[in-house]
Amino acid sequence: MTDLHPAPSLWRDTIQSLRFYSRLPLPVLPGEDDPHRVPDFAVLARAVPMAGLVLGGLAGMILVPAALVLPALVAATLAVGCSIIMTGAFHEDGLADTADSFGGMTRDRRLDIMKDSRIGTFGGAALIIALMLKVTTLASLIPQVGIGGTALALAACGALSRTAALALAFYLPPARDDGAAYATGAPTPESWDQARFFALLTAPLLWPAGGVAGTVTAILVIVGVAFGMVALARRHVGGYVGDMAGATQQVSEIAVLMTLLILA
Repeated sequence: MTDLHPAPSLWRDTIQSLRFYSRLPLPVLPGEDDPHRVPDFAVLARAVPMAGLVLGGLAGMILVPAALVLPALVAATLAVGCSIIMTGAFHEDGLADTADSFGGMTRDRRLDIMKDSRIGTFGGAALIIALMLKVTTLASLIPQVGIGGTALALAACGALSRTAALALAFYLPPARDDGAAYATGAPTPESWDQARFFALLTAPLLWPAGGVAGTVTAILVIVGVAFGMVALARRHVGGYVGDMAGATQQVSEIAVLMTLLILA
């Protein structure tokens, strides 16, 4: 039976995960010889929800004081903007590359497009739509569920959406042998179970915004998005790529926020 109790080193794994997902200035851990080495998600996967909770929580901490003194739309824009700065647009880049890849007619061409650092028309349009949806949904949630409820939902979304993105790494093989997906490895069944367990522990943060019905529905929505993206990645490129994981995170986050708004 899988042990779901956090190990004493979970805090170290969380910091290492934050290094991968963000550009936050983090301290070098005791005994850590190479703090910027490629992470091993066979173990670190369990800490991904905690790292997401930190990043979402920090965005929420920007949202609260901003919403107290500024219009909701401006506050939401600041929160989303600060989130992008914290992560270096890590997930947004994946969304743009994934969108651009739909211009490729073959698997190899799609992989080449995702590897290209340039952003095309599809990618630019996807970024504009995603950012508009995120900002306007957050701004609409503030008067509906309150500043605090919106900030807590943003924190939970950080954890849940990044856990959803891990599903691609667990259920699919790497689509190529020279990318980040191949280098970071796949979660073990134990670390995947732990990641889902810790993600579910953050779900009650959705309750102030969505109540019981909203919380349960949001969880079902994010599970649906995760498995939908797994099926899409399998058909699109025959496996897991980091860009499609980033796209999964973005789609999951937006889907949960919109679900809460619909049920608010």
